[in-house]
This record gives sequence, structure tokens and C-alpha cells, in this order.
Amino acid sequence: MRILHIWNTAGMASIIAKYMDRLFDTKSLVIHRAAFDPYGLTTYGELWSCGAKQFVIKSLLIARHFDIIHVYYLDKIVPYLRLLYPRKPIILHYCGDDIRDKWHIKRKYWEKADAVLYATPDLCEGAPEHAIYVPCPVDTEVFHPRPIRPKPKSAFHLSYNADDLAIEYARKYGLELTIYSRERSGAIPHIKLPEILCQYEYYIDVKRSLGKLLRATSKLGYEALACGLKVITWEGNIIKGLPRENHPEEVAKLIFSIYKQVLNSE
Repeated sequence: MRILHIWNTAGMASIIAKYMDRLFDTKSLVIHRAAFDPYGLTTYGELWSCGAKQFVIKSLLIARHFDIIHVYYLDKIVPYLRLLYPRKPIILHYCGDDIRDKWHIKRKYWEKADAVLYATPDLCEGAPEHAIYVPCPVDTEVFHPRPIRPKPKSAFHLSYNADDLAIEYARKYGLELTIYSRERSGAIPHIKLPEILCQYEYYIDVKRSLGKLLRATSKLGYEALACGLKVITWEGNIIKGLPRENHPEEVAKLIFSIYKQVLNSE
């Protein structure tokens, strides 16, 4: 089975492709624009240094060599893929603000796909009945506990329009809080995140987008859990341990079963 992954939101395509190829001997290719990967998330696949139109055209052409096309974020390409490859299975995978509160607006894109996936439970609001929740995968070969003893009662927060709430939760639990701002301090390479996270006992996982508090655990929140941190959720609760459903092998198995279903329905 040959799978083309178009785009790589939060590095999810790289994780899915890596573990699926390992478990099921599939042949996957992840393609992403280099300009949209400042954190080095495309660890499995190719980065293309080209403009938007060139990326779309190259993606449409290369897709002819694959059995399944799995699109993330770039839903506008789906109708063109369907026009060129009417019988080829197309998976459309939404991951956050690309679909949050936009299901009705984006119907003309997702209705052309053979399967529609979404990455966090809160995205189900407004979703079609056939849309499938697929938990966000964490690469546990990268994110795992280190032999580092974190400072007791220390907390890390990656600033995302909710510093006030992070401060509130830090005070609630008596934590010494470090807030990291990408705007002020620059991007943290993704590969360096585990050693940074492991210096802390807690990660405060709160974000706002367009003024609304995001009511779901983020990918970084799950990565912090995989590193052994306690995570304070958007509700102010403390959770521990990476859920089994977020292990990359489990996500790869779930998506592989979806691939087989759409292939068998052709």
C-alpha cells in the first residue's frame, strides 16, 4: 500500500507515516512546504522549498503514483484531487483551527473526501456524522522520560494567548511558573523540547484561539505527559500518563483500518 501524506500539521503526518510503515510495511511519503516547518517537525518525509501554487501542482502530479492520498489542513486541494483521480481514496484530516467552528463553511471540501478525520474531541461540534475522531499521536521514541530530576513544584507554559489562566493555575497549585513566548524568545526546535520539558514537574496546557479557550489537550500537552510531566488541563485538573490511544502504534493501527475500509469500498 502506497500512501501520500500532503502537508504535515504539527508533525502528525510524519509520526503516522513512520509507525505505519514500520508496523504494516506500507510505503509512505510525507510532503510539506519548508516555509511552514520552522520547528523541524518533518522528521519523516520531504520538505519542498517552493511557493503555494507550485506545491499544489507538484502534489497533484505526484499523487498519481499512490494508492491512498491523506490530506491534512490543505482541504482546498481535495476537489482537485477528486477531479483528477475520481476513483482514488482520499482522506481529509483536520487538526484544530483549520476546522473549528467551520464545518458548515468547509462542506464543499470535506464532502469530496472518502473519510474525514479530526484530531481532538472538541472538534466534533458541527462535524458530519461520518467524521471519525483519531487521537493525536505522540512519537514516544522522541518524547519519553529523561534521567533528569525536575525542580519540585516547577511548571512550564508555552504562551498561546492564555498566560493569565496559566498564572491563575500556577497560583492555585503553588507552582513556580516559567512562561515561554515564541514571539519574544524565538522558536524552540521540536527535537529539543523533551529535554526542556523534563526540567519541570508540570506543564500548564491552556490556549486561546480567536479569543476562545481551547477545550482540549494539545499535542504538546500529550508530549509532556509522555515525558512524565503532570499536565494541568484547560479545566484546571491535573492528569498524568500518556493515554494508550495517543501512542503512535495505536493511532497507526486505527488509521490503517480506515485505509482498508475505504479501499474495500471502492
